[in-house]
Amino acid sequence: MQGFGVFRDVVTEQTVLREMFGEPSRVVQNKSIDHLDEHCRDFIAKSPFLVIATSDEAGRCDASPRGDAPGFVHIVDDRHLVIPERPGNKRMDSLRNILANSQIGLIFLIPTLQETLRINGRACVIRDEEILEKMAVNEKRPLVGIGVKVEECYMHCAKSFMRSGLWNPETWPTKENVPNAAQILADHIKLPDLTVKEVAEGLMDSYKNRLY
Repeated sequence: MQGFGVFRDVVTEQTVLREMFGEPSRVVQNKSIDHLDEHCRDFIAKSPFLVIATSDEAGRCDASPRGDAPGFVHIVDDRHLVIPERPGNKRMDSLRNILANSQIGLIFLIPTLQETLRINGRACVIRDEEILEKMAVNEKRPLVGIGVKVEECYMHCAKSFMRSGLWNPETWPTKENVPNAAQILADHIKLPDLTVKEVAEGLMDSYKNRLY
């Protein structure tokens, strides 16, 4: 396989992976459903955070976080949901990808719960005022929403969260050891007239005044 530079012994066949990992259990083979049942609805209603995976027409991928108060994702019926598009950095990576390629993947998280809910399907960008009005916060409704037609739902096991210790405060870094986002942005932007202090102030202003 070409194009992977330093990597050696690259696996290119599914049969090789099956020989290495084996077959999934009966539970895993049968856990996927094609609609939002009462369990999925309850999970989504209690989730304040999700990750959206999209890709463009060339297959270039993007994963983007979304968060708000629990229940911020609107469930239309057992096969459709809507994610509000709150103010962001105006890159519109997810939205632009959806216009080019409707396939979408979602991972819903609930704090302290180590299992996650995964949903796959097809997406569109909607301007349905009746639906968007239901997702207004502080009298500000989103300009658009991401409408999702559900094709696959299933629970993902807790192993990654157990290995990472994500919900365990004892594993969390101290404030001094957390990366400085403003410094990272300033170094990446590389504008000579933009200081780290100005970047930090811009971030704080955005967080304070433009969440909705």
